[in-house]
Amino acid sequence: MKLVILVPCSLFFVALVKFLYDYLWRPLRIQQMLNSQGIRGPPYRFIHGSNKEVAKMRQEALSKPMALRHDIFPRVQPHIYTWTNKYGKNYLSWDGVRAELVISEPELIKEVLKNSEKAFPKRNPTVFISKLVGNGLFSVEGEKWVKQRKLGNHAFHGESLKNMTPAVIASVETMLEKWKGYVGKEIELFEEFRLLTSEVISRTAFGSSYLEGQKIFDMLSKLAIIMHRNLFKTRIPWISKLWKPADILESEELANEIQGCVMKMIKKREDRVVNGEADSFGNDFLGLLVNAYHDLDDKNMLSLGDLVDECKTFYLAG
Repeated sequence: MKLVILVPCSLFFVALVKFLYDYLWRPLRIQQMLNSQGIRGPPYRFIHGSNKEVAKMRQEALSKPMALRHDIFPRVQPHIYTWTNKYGKNYLSWDGVRAELVISEPELIKEVLKNSEKAFPKRNPTVFISKLVGNGLFSVEGEKWVKQRKLGNHAFHGESLKNMTPAVIASVETMLEKWKGYVGKEIELFEEFRLLTSEVISRTAFGSSYLEGQKIFDMLSKLAIIMHRNLFKTRIPWISKLWKPADILESEELANEIQGCVMKMIKKREDRVVNGEADSFGNDFLGLLVNAYHDLDDKNMLSLGDLVDECKTFYLAG
C-alpha cells in the first residue's frame, strides 16, 4: 500500500521540480548572468515573463488617438520604445520562459543578419505562426531555403513581372470603377487596398484559379487575426496538449481548409494535363510549384506540405 502511494508522490515531486526548474530557476539564472554582463531589462515574471506588460503597453498605446506625425514607433512597438529608452539599445526581454535579447545597434544587427558562422538560427515558430506560414520560405533554412528561394526568383524575374502588368491594370481599373459609386461617401482605403492586393496576388499567382486563391487569402487573413490575438499569451505546453483553446481549434480548422483548397487547385491543373487540355501545369507561381511537386529529382522536388506552405508565404509576403 505504501509503495502504491509512494510512486505517484515521487512522480509528482519530479514533475514539480522540473516545472520549477524550467519556469523559475533557469530564467532567473539567465537573468542574473546577463545582468552581470551589463545587459538589463524588465524583470522576469513567473510563467508569463514580459508578456503581460507587453500586452498592457500595446493596449494602452492603441487606445489613444495618434498624433499627426511620422513617428509611429511608440504606437506600433510601445514596449520596445519604452525599454530601449530605459535599459539601453540592447536589453533582455521574456517571451514566457524564453529569454530574448533585443538588439537595436546597427552593427550588431548586421552581424546577426549576416550570420556567417550560422550561430543565429531562426526561432521555432509558435503554434499559430506555424499554422500561418508552416515550412515556407519565411521559416526554413539551409538547402530547403535555397530551393524555395529559387522557385520564387524564377516566378518573379523581370520578364515575368512584365507579363503580370495587364492583370494588375485590370484589377486597379475594377477598383476605380467601383469607387465611382462612392461619390460623396467615405471610402475605407485600408480595406479597399487589402481587397486589391488579394485580387492582384490571386490573378498573378494562380491565373485562372484566382477565385479559389482569394478564398485562401480570406482564410489566411482570419488566421493572421487569431495569431495577432495570441501573440503575447503565455501557454504551458503540456496543458495545451490536454486542453485545446477555441483559437487553436479554429486555426487547425482553417489550416485544413486551406490545404483542401490548394489540393483542389492542384487537382484541376493535373486533370487538365492528363486530359490533354494543357501541355503543362502553367507558368504562374502555382504552375511552378506543381511542377516542383512532380519533379523526380529529390533536390528539386517539393512535398505537398511545402507546396501549401509556399502558397501561404506568397500571400503573406504579397
